[in-house]
Amino acid sequence: MLDKQIKHIPKKILWCKRCCISNQRPRIIFDKNQICSACKFSDYKNSIDWNKREIELLKLLDKHRSKNSAWDVIVPSSGGKDSGFVAHQLKYKYGMNPITITWSPLEYTEIGKLNFDSLIKSGISNFLYTPDGNLQRKLARLCFEELGDAFHVFVLGQVNFPFHMALKLNINLVFYGENGELEYAGDPKFKDKPFKPMSEWTNQHFKGSNFSQLIKFGLKNKNYLKKNDIKNGDLEFYKIPNLNKLKKANIKGKYFFSYYKKWTPQENFYYCVDNTGFKPNDERSEGTYSKYSSLDDKMDGFHYYMRYIKFGLGRCSEEASHEVRDNHITRTEGIKLMNKYEGEFPKKYFQDFLSFLDINEKQFWSVVDKWRPKHLWKKKKNKWIFTSKIK
Repeated sequence: MLDKQIKHIPKKILWCKRCCISNQRPRIIFDKNQICSACKFSDYKNSIDWNKREIELLKLLDKHRSKNSAWDVIVPSSGGKDSGFVAHQLKYKYGMNPITITWSPLEYTEIGKLNFDSLIKSGISNFLYTPDGNLQRKLARLCFEELGDAFHVFVLGQVNFPFHMALKLNINLVFYGENGELEYAGDPKFKDKPFKPMSEWTNQHFKGSNFSQLIKFGLKNKNYLKKNDIKNGDLEFYKIPNLNKLKKANIKGKYFFSYYKKWTPQENFYYCVDNTGFKPNDERSEGTYSKYSSLDDKMDGFHYYMRYIKFGLGRCSEEASHEVRDNHITRTEGIKLMNKYEGEFPKKYFQDFLSFLDINEKQFWSVVDKWRPKHLWKKKKNKWIFTSKIK
């Protein structure tokens, strides 16, 4: 199994007593009172002197600030509210000259492309890279079948490509938005660190397998992936850049704006509506109640749906849990939202998803069903039942 995080998931399900997350989330830690690491970190955030953190930010930015108006910081961006908030703040509040770097979504949504263009029009420069479409689709199918997540191929590029560009552009500061391991419950050991080193990427972003292992497996076991499909130039940006080159260029890793600014997704949304022309969707996203998160890719809903299949935690649990910690809703309200929306099938782009991967419905459900853990799912009268709903 290429998804090496699966074997570490406990068979006894526990739900955090403060938010709406369970111990099925990879790398999550519960304390003796059954409170998750994200809630503990939320408490910790309330004790931080954010004025001192801003002073730290200014010192870091002054160290990297260009003296001739050249680009001096990279912000990986899809055009969404979070990266838009980071890029706009860096340029218009802190006087930096950011360049946003975009790894193209698998397939843009109309609202996603609109917000991407709006961020650029608000005064932010951008490089957009779109990989070989034929190879991208085959890799997405491979990731769907063997990692339970077609979206994983996008994550590879989203995480690695900006650092390739940092080397090419001679920019050694790369700013992401939030540290997901802390904000959404994961490994808390970097809570006081402003950046994440490359040594942690494989386990925290890539499900425990590197890209070379994935390609080797696909060439050996999949009849739709051939050596002729693969050119070294097309593979370069999916891979972690050469670590020696990064070290020599003094590129330490992913800096997080959330280390310096208290991270509140809803506030980022309001900021971008006012400053970058960001628009929410006309309808809520399938699987949750919000209209402003993860809007740019038609395939995004299947990432969250497969996460629900594998871990019993979909899009709604993530959003509700963060809003509980932000005191925007109560846990009781979060549970009601989860009972209504969690695990909803993303039917709107289902045919697009099948077409993109070149599979049929029977093949789709065969892959889905093989990823259902026995301790979370039971089959009764040819219908799968999720057995461990939040209480």
